[in-house]
Amino acid sequence: MEYIQPAALSIPKGHYSPAVVHGGLVFVSGQLPIDAAGEVRLGSVEEQVQLCLQNIETILVAAGSRIDLILKVNIYVSDIALWPRVNAAYAAFMGEHKPARAVIPCSELHYGCAVEIDCIAAVDTSE
Repeated sequence: MEYIQPAALSIPKGHYSPAVVHGGLVFVSGQLPIDAAGEVRLGSVEEQVQLCLQNIETILVAAGSRIDLILKVNIYVSDIALWPRVNAAYAAFMGEHKPARAVIPCSELHYGCAVEIDCIAAVDTSE
């Protein structure tokens, strides 16, 4: 088991790792729209989705994976009415890659964020 903490991201405030690699898989913890300096960015929901996915991409690269190797995504959304906007921003970022996905409506997310995204990806074995 390998714990992943990319130098380009802030250290989590809670007791967890941004990702764990085990058995050829990368398990990425829930990512909020928090920038590299550790600041929460509560812009539009589209901007929040973009930042969450950029953080996931940074973590995946540090773990020896990449976006197109994501197998499963969970998106927690504070208001299901935001779903069409979240879906559009997600689709724009992911392009043709369509991993399995769940969108989970919930009440408040930490720091007042509209979205939190986690995923499971395969380790890149092509090298």
